[in-house]
Amino acid sequence: MGRMIKRALRVIALPGLAFFSALFVSGLLIAFSDPKVLKLAGSPLKFLGAAFAAAGRAYLALFEGSIYDPNLARPYFFDGFYPLSETLVSAAPLILTGLSVALAFKAGLFNIGAQGQFIFGAIGASVVGFKADLPVGIHVVAAILTAMIFAGIWGGFVGLLKAKTGAHEVIVTIMLNYVASYFLLWLLSTTPFLRKGRQDPIAPPVKETGRLPHLLGPNLRVNVGIFIALAAAAGVWWLLNRSTWGFRFRAVGANAAAAKTAGISVPLVTTMVMLFAGALAGLGGAVQILGSEYALTAGAGGSFGFDAITVALLGRANPIGTVFAALLFGGLRAGGLTMQANTETPIDLVLVIQALVVLFIAAPALVKAVFRLKQLQTGTGVVSKGWNG
Repeated sequence: MGRMIKRALRVIALPGLAFFSALFVSGLLIAFSDPKVLKLAGSPLKFLGAAFAAAGRAYLALFEGSIYDPNLARPYFFDGFYPLSETLVSAAPLILTGLSVALAFKAGLFNIGAQGQFIFGAIGASVVGFKADLPVGIHVVAAILTAMIFAGIWGGFVGLLKAKTGAHEVIVTIMLNYVASYFLLWLLSTTPFLRKGRQDPIAPPVKETGRLPHLLGPNLRVNVGIFIALAAAAGVWWLLNRSTWGFRFRAVGANAAAAKTAGISVPLVTTMVMLFAGALAGLGGAVQILGSEYALTAGAGGSFGFDAITVALLGRANPIGTVFAALLFGGLRAGGLTMQANTETPIDLVLVIQALVVLFIAAPALVKAVFRLKQLQTGTGVVSKGWNG
């Protein structure tokens, strides 16, 4: 038990301290951007009190917009959890796209193309969702499998290019993101993807039989997608830690030359890991379309693919860490609007919090210096052995 606790602490130490540091610095920014606080600069005690109050109100609004809002709990207590429902809705595709990037990290690849893969997954899910006429259950499964196949092929193409020609996956995936975005725009202008009587770029809605069931009734949008995401995280953990393919992925990521000497086909591993990564991102697109949006639009991809990079970094390319990082970012997405509405705090500060988290994660030496940690490992895990003094 003690060993498990120490292992858990190693995983969460750096992300936890980075998040705390980001909140502290962001609190200063919130305070110093408030004109009412700045007017009290001549009185140090009043200034500090107003600064703490401004930051506290902003973070309270962030909590109420992402976890629980007591103003919504009348007359029913559980209605107050509507913000948590929205957090889980945002987190589900983030978990899946984050796993896509994290899996590629483990094999030594930088999958910038999760955005394009997400879009192709959304396209596949949408096509089956509004075109096919299938029974309940089978319709959802067919749409999800189609999404994973579309996105898996899109991602596997990148791995094949790298394996056969040496093309760098970062450059190729960035370019393919543009291809996917413009392909989606063109697709939504074609007759099969236009709704009857409309010319704006929005596809027909997914049929009822193709939608993911809600978990807590029609008033809360949280759906089975969150369980799909958690199951995928467990599957990726098993793949990396308990399967032969996972061993090959990690071996190539650790040292491709040594893996090749040991008889592992590096080109095959490169292709397969990008195929799996693409399928995961495509699953995220399917969850978004089938679980909450129900219709393909030009903005269907949002920024999920790009946020996935941050989520994977914050999660230290660990499936469990990625889940928690995605939940955090889902909460920031859901709570940011409430923070802006209740306290007039600019929504951009939510992006600042995300950026600061990444900054502190990317600078472990800074966290070590700030918190006076004796030892800090900068690899995929974190080792924290006591405090000075």
